[in-house]
Amino acid sequence: MSEVIVSAETIRKLLAAGNGDSALLYLCRAAELSDVTTGFTEARLECAAALLRQLGLDDSRNPRFQQSAQHPEYTEQDIRRQLETPGTGFKLFVGEVQRCMGRALSSEELKSLLTMREYLCLPVEVLNVLIHYCVDRGRSRGAGRMPSMRMIEKEAYHWADLQIDTLEKAAAYIQRETAKNTRQGELCRLLGITGRRITPAEERYLQAWSDMGFANDAISLAYEKTCENTGGLTWKYMNSILERWNGQGLYTADQIRALDRKPAARKGGYQRHGETPSPGMVDAARQMLEED
Repeated sequence: MSEVIVSAETIRKLLAAGNGDSALLYLCRAAELSDVTTGFTEARLECAAALLRQLGLDDSRNPRFQQSAQHPEYTEQDIRRQLETPGTGFKLFVGEVQRCMGRALSSEELKSLLTMREYLCLPVEVLNVLIHYCVDRGRSRGAGRMPSMRMIEKEAYHWADLQIDTLEKAAAYIQRETAKNTRQGELCRLLGITGRRITPAEERYLQAWSDMGFANDAISLAYEKTCENTGGLTWKYMNSILERWNGQGLYTADQIRALDRKPAARKGGYQRHGETPSPGMVDAARQMLEED
Protein backbone atom coordinates (compact mmCIF):
# COMPACT_ATOMS: atom_id res chain seq x y z
CA MET A 1 0.00 0.00 0.00
CA SER A 2 1.36 3.43 -0.94
CA GLU A 3 2.19 5.91 1.80
CA VAL A 4 -0.14 8.86 2.37
CA ILE A 5 1.42 12.13 3.53
CA VAL A 6 -0.85 14.71 5.17
CA SER A 7 0.51 18.14 6.04
CA ALA A 8 0.24 19.57 9.56
CA GLU A 9 -1.89 22.43 8.22
CA THR A 10 -4.37 19.96 6.69
CA ILE A 11 -4.55 18.02 9.96
CA ARG A 12 -5.26 21.25 11.86
CA LYS A 13 -8.08 22.11 9.44
CA LEU A 14 -9.65 18.66 9.74
CA LEU A 15 -9.41 18.67 13.54
CA ALA A 16 -10.92 22.16 13.75
CA ALA A 17 -13.83 21.04 11.56
CA GLY A 18 -14.56 18.21 13.98
CA ASN A 19 -16.20 16.03 11.31
CA GLY A 20 -15.10 12.41 11.05
CA ASP A 21 -16.75 11.81 7.68
CA SER A 22 -14.85 14.64 6.01
CA ALA A 23 -11.54 13.47 7.51
CA LEU A 24 -12.17 9.91 6.31
CA LEU A 25 -13.20 11.14 2.87
CA TYR A 26 -10.02 13.25 2.59
CA LEU A 27 -7.83 10.27 3.52
CA CYS A 28 -9.65 7.98 1.07
CA ARG A 29 -9.12 10.49 -1.71
CA ALA A 30 -5.45 10.95 -0.80
CA ALA A 31 -4.90 7.18 -0.86
CA GLU A 32 -7.07 6.77 -3.99
CA LEU A 33 -9.26 4.25 -2.15
CA SER A 34 -12.65 5.14 -3.64
CA ASP A 35 -14.08 1.71 -2.81
CA VAL A 36 -13.72 2.29 0.95
CA THR A 37 -16.58 4.82 1.03
CA THR A 38 -19.10 2.68 -0.84
CA GLY A 39 -20.81 1.98 2.50
CA PHE A 40 -21.58 5.69 2.90
CA THR A 41 -24.90 7.07 1.79
CA GLU A 42 -24.88 9.74 -0.90
CA ALA A 43 -26.11 12.28 1.67
CA ARG A 44 -23.17 11.60 4.02
CA LEU A 45 -20.68 11.87 1.20
CA GLU A 46 -22.24 15.09 -0.06
CA CYS A 47 -22.02 16.67 3.41
CA ALA A 48 -18.41 15.55 3.83
CA ALA A 49 -17.44 16.76 0.36
CA ALA A 50 -19.12 20.14 0.94
CA LEU A 51 -17.16 20.62 4.16
CA LEU A 52 -13.89 19.77 2.37
CA ARG A 53 -14.70 22.41 -0.23
CA GLN A 54 -15.21 24.96 2.54
CA LEU A 55 -11.88 23.99 4.07
CA GLY A 56 -10.13 24.32 0.72
CA LEU A 57 -9.30 20.61 0.70
CA ASP A 58 -11.45 19.54 -2.22
CA ASP A 59 -9.01 18.27 -4.84
CA SER A 60 -11.02 15.34 -6.10
CA ARG A 61 -14.45 14.34 -7.27
CA ASN A 62 -16.96 12.56 -5.08
CA PRO A 63 -15.74 8.92 -4.89
CA ARG A 64 -19.27 7.57 -4.85
CA PHE A 65 -20.16 9.48 -7.98
CA GLN A 66 -16.98 8.25 -9.66
CA GLN A 67 -18.64 4.85 -9.66
CA SER A 68 -20.89 6.17 -12.39
CA ALA A 69 -17.93 5.52 -14.68
CA GLN A 70 -18.79 1.82 -14.30
CA HIS A 71 -22.02 2.18 -16.26
CA PRO A 72 -22.02 1.30 -19.97
CA GLU A 73 -20.40 3.92 -22.17
CA TYR A 74 -23.32 4.99 -24.30
CA THR A 75 -22.51 6.30 -27.78
CA GLU A 76 -24.20 8.74 -30.11
CA GLN A 77 -25.44 5.73 -32.08
CA ASP A 78 -27.15 4.48 -28.89
CA ILE A 79 -28.78 7.88 -28.46
CA ARG A 80 -29.93 7.97 -32.09
CA ARG A 81 -31.33 4.44 -31.84
CA GLN A 82 -33.32 5.33 -28.71
CA LEU A 83 -34.66 8.50 -30.33
CA GLU A 84 -35.68 6.76 -33.54
CA THR A 85 -37.10 3.52 -32.13
CA PRO A 86 -40.90 3.73 -31.66
CA GLY A 87 -42.26 2.77 -28.27
CA THR A 88 -39.17 3.59 -26.18
CA GLY A 89 -40.61 6.91 -25.01
CA PHE A 90 -37.10 8.37 -24.98
CA LYS A 91 -37.87 11.04 -27.56
CA LEU A 92 -40.81 12.34 -25.56
CA PHE A 93 -38.69 12.24 -22.40
CA VAL A 94 -35.91 14.27 -24.03
CA GLY A 95 -38.44 16.78 -25.32
CA GLU A 96 -39.90 17.30 -21.85
CA VAL A 97 -36.44 17.79 -20.32
CA GLN A 98 -35.48 20.32 -22.98
CA ARG A 99 -38.73 22.20 -22.45
CA CYS A 100 -38.17 22.22 -18.68
CA MET A 101 -34.58 23.47 -18.99
CA GLY A 102 -35.37 25.90 -21.79
CA ARG A 103 -32.67 24.76 -24.20
CA ALA A 104 -31.49 21.92 -26.43
CA LEU A 105 -29.37 19.24 -24.79
CA SER A 106 -25.89 18.26 -25.89
CA SER A 107 -24.89 14.72 -26.83
CA GLU A 108 -23.20 14.25 -23.44
CA GLU A 109 -26.34 15.40 -21.65
CA LEU A 110 -28.44 12.97 -23.67
CA LYS A 111 -26.06 10.20 -22.60
CA SER A 112 -26.67 11.23 -18.98
CA LEU A 113 -30.42 10.93 -19.51
CA LEU A 114 -29.97 7.48 -21.00
CA THR A 115 -27.82 6.52 -18.01
CA MET A 116 -30.58 7.59 -15.61
CA ARG A 117 -33.19 5.60 -17.47
CA GLU A 118 -31.31 2.49 -18.57
CA TYR A 119 -28.55 2.05 -15.98
CA LEU A 120 -30.37 3.33 -12.88
CA CYS A 121 -33.66 1.83 -14.10
CA LEU A 122 -35.67 4.84 -12.94
CA PRO A 123 -39.07 5.08 -14.66
CA VAL A 124 -39.55 7.99 -17.04
CA GLU A 125 -42.39 9.47 -14.96
CA VAL A 126 -40.15 9.47 -11.88
CA LEU A 127 -37.30 11.05 -13.86
CA ASN A 128 -39.64 13.80 -15.05
CA VAL A 129 -40.53 14.58 -11.43
CA LEU A 130 -36.84 14.48 -10.45
CA ILE A 131 -35.83 16.94 -13.16
CA HIS A 132 -38.64 19.37 -12.31
CA TYR A 133 -37.60 19.09 -8.65
CA CYS A 134 -33.95 19.89 -9.50
CA VAL A 135 -34.96 22.84 -11.69
CA ASP A 136 -37.31 24.27 -9.04
CA ARG A 137 -34.64 23.85 -6.38
CA GLY A 138 -32.10 25.66 -8.58
CA ARG A 139 -34.47 28.55 -9.23
CA SER A 140 -35.17 28.91 -5.52
CA ARG A 141 -31.46 29.56 -4.97
CA GLY A 142 -31.26 32.40 -7.46
CA ALA A 143 -33.20 33.98 -10.27
CA GLY A 144 -32.63 32.12 -13.52
CA ARG A 145 -30.23 29.62 -11.93
CA MET A 146 -30.53 26.25 -13.64
CA PRO A 147 -28.97 22.96 -12.52
CA SER A 148 -26.34 21.31 -14.65
CA MET A 149 -27.01 17.85 -16.05
CA ARG A 150 -24.23 16.57 -13.80
CA MET A 151 -26.13 17.84 -10.74
CA ILE A 152 -29.31 16.19 -12.00
CA GLU A 153 -27.47 12.91 -12.57
CA LYS A 154 -26.06 13.01 -9.03
CA GLU A 155 -29.57 13.53 -7.68
CA ALA A 156 -30.74 10.57 -9.79
CA TYR A 157 -28.07 8.37 -8.18
CA HIS A 158 -29.29 9.57 -4.79
CA TRP A 159 -32.89 8.65 -5.65
CA ALA A 160 -31.76 5.26 -6.92
CA ASP A 161 -29.92 4.66 -3.61
CA LEU A 162 -33.14 5.52 -1.75
CA GLN A 163 -35.16 3.28 -4.09
CA ILE A 164 -37.42 6.13 -5.15
CA ASP A 165 -38.94 4.37 -8.13
CA THR A 166 -42.62 5.34 -7.98
CA LEU A 167 -44.51 8.63 -8.16
CA GLU A 168 -45.75 8.10 -4.60
CA LYS A 169 -42.22 7.70 -3.23
CA ALA A 170 -41.03 10.71 -5.22
CA ALA A 171 -43.87 12.88 -3.89
CA ALA A 172 -43.19 11.77 -0.30
CA TYR A 173 -39.46 12.51 -0.65
CA ILE A 174 -40.03 15.97 -2.12
CA GLN A 175 -42.53 16.76 0.63
CA ARG A 176 -40.00 15.78 3.31
CA GLU A 177 -37.21 17.78 1.68
CA THR A 178 -39.45 20.83 1.23
CA ALA A 179 -40.55 20.72 4.87
CA LYS A 180 -36.94 20.32 6.01
CA ASN A 181 -35.72 23.24 3.90
CA THR A 182 -38.61 25.45 5.03
CA ARG A 183 -37.89 24.68 8.67
CA GLN A 184 -34.17 25.32 8.23
CA GLY A 185 -34.98 28.66 6.61
CA GLU A 186 -37.10 29.64 9.62
CA LEU A 187 -34.34 28.70 12.05
CA CYS A 188 -31.69 30.55 10.05
CA ARG A 189 -33.78 33.72 10.24
CA LEU A 190 -34.21 33.23 14.00
CA LEU A 191 -30.44 32.93 14.36
CA GLY A 192 -29.72 35.93 12.15
CA ILE A 193 -28.07 33.87 9.41
CA THR A 194 -28.61 35.65 6.10
CA GLY A 195 -26.73 36.11 2.86
CA ARG A 196 -25.00 32.73 2.90
CA ARG A 197 -25.69 29.01 2.81
CA ILE A 198 -25.25 27.08 6.04
CA THR A 199 -22.46 24.54 6.40
CA PRO A 200 -23.14 20.80 6.67
CA ALA A 201 -22.27 20.92 10.39
CA GLU A 202 -24.73 23.77 10.95
CA GLU A 203 -27.38 21.90 8.99
CA ARG A 204 -26.94 18.87 11.24
CA TYR A 205 -27.48 21.01 14.35
CA LEU A 206 -30.65 22.58 12.90
CA GLN A 207 -32.00 19.20 11.84
CA ALA A 208 -31.30 17.70 15.27
CA TRP A 209 -33.16 20.54 17.02
CA SER A 210 -36.08 20.14 14.64
CA ASP A 211 -36.14 16.38 15.24
CA MET A 212 -36.21 16.99 19.00
CA GLY A 213 -39.41 18.99 18.52
CA PHE A 214 -38.45 22.45 19.79
CA ALA A 215 -40.79 25.35 19.10
CA ASN A 216 -39.35 28.49 17.53
CA ASP A 217 -39.65 30.47 20.77
CA ALA A 218 -37.59 27.83 22.61
CA ILE A 219 -34.82 28.02 20.03
CA SER A 220 -34.93 31.83 20.21
CA LEU A 221 -34.57 31.60 23.98
CA ALA A 222 -31.59 29.25 23.67
CA TYR A 223 -30.03 31.65 21.16
CA GLU A 224 -30.48 34.58 23.56
CA LYS A 225 -28.86 32.65 26.41
CA THR A 226 -26.00 31.60 24.14
CA CYS A 227 -25.32 35.17 23.04
CA GLU A 228 -25.49 36.43 26.63
CA ASN A 229 -22.99 33.85 27.86
CA THR A 230 -20.62 33.58 24.88
CA GLY A 231 -21.01 36.88 23.05
CA GLY A 232 -22.47 35.38 19.89
CA LEU A 233 -23.78 32.26 18.19
CA THR A 234 -21.72 29.34 19.47
CA TRP A 235 -23.26 26.22 18.02
CA LYS A 236 -21.82 23.71 20.48
CA TYR A 237 -22.84 25.81 23.50
CA MET A 238 -26.36 26.37 22.16
CA ASN A 239 -26.68 22.68 21.42
CA SER A 240 -25.78 21.83 25.03
CA ILE A 241 -28.60 24.10 26.24
CA LEU A 242 -31.14 22.49 23.94
CA GLU A 243 -29.96 18.98 24.78
CA ARG A 244 -30.50 19.75 28.49
CA TRP A 245 -34.02 21.02 27.82
CA ASN A 246 -34.70 17.99 25.66
CA GLY A 247 -33.64 15.75 28.53
CA GLN A 248 -36.11 17.59 30.78
CA GLY A 249 -38.91 17.34 28.21
CA LEU A 250 -39.15 21.13 27.77
CA TYR A 251 -39.90 22.26 24.23
CA THR A 252 -41.54 25.69 24.48
CA ALA A 253 -40.37 28.95 26.02
CA ASP A 254 -43.22 28.90 28.56
CA GLN A 255 -42.30 25.40 29.72
CA ILE A 256 -38.64 26.34 29.98
CA ARG A 257 -39.23 29.50 32.00
CA ALA A 258 -41.54 27.64 34.36
CA LEU A 259 -39.71 24.35 34.82
CA ASP A 260 -36.07 24.62 33.75
CA ARG A 261 -33.84 23.50 36.59
CA LYS A 262 -30.11 23.72 36.12
CA PRO A 263 -27.58 23.06 38.89
CA ALA A 264 -26.75 26.21 40.86
CA ALA A 265 -23.09 27.13 41.07
CA ARG A 266 -21.67 26.52 44.53
CA LYS A 267 -18.69 28.55 45.59
CA GLY A 268 -15.95 26.17 46.62
CA GLY A 269 -18.31 23.22 46.14
CA TYR A 270 -19.89 23.66 49.61
CA GLN A 271 -23.54 23.60 50.60
CA ARG A 272 -24.80 26.96 51.89
CA HIS A 273 -26.42 27.07 55.32
CA GLY A 274 -30.19 26.68 55.12
CA GLU A 275 -30.12 25.65 51.46
CA THR A 276 -31.98 22.50 50.42
CA PRO A 277 -29.40 19.87 49.45
CA SER A 278 -29.51 18.60 45.89
CA PRO A 279 -30.34 14.94 45.16
CA GLY A 280 -26.71 14.40 44.16
CA MET A 281 -25.47 15.65 47.55
CA VAL A 282 -28.01 13.45 49.37
CA ASP A 283 -26.81 10.39 47.45
CA ALA A 284 -23.17 11.26 48.12
CA ALA A 285 -23.81 11.66 51.87
CA ARG A 286 -25.71 8.38 52.00
CA GLN A 287 -22.87 6.58 50.26
CA MET A 288 -20.31 8.02 52.69
CA LEU A 289 -22.36 6.86 55.70
CA GLU A 290 -22.73 3.38 54.25
CA GLU A 291 -19.00 3.13 53.64
CA ASP A 292 -18.27 4.24 57.23
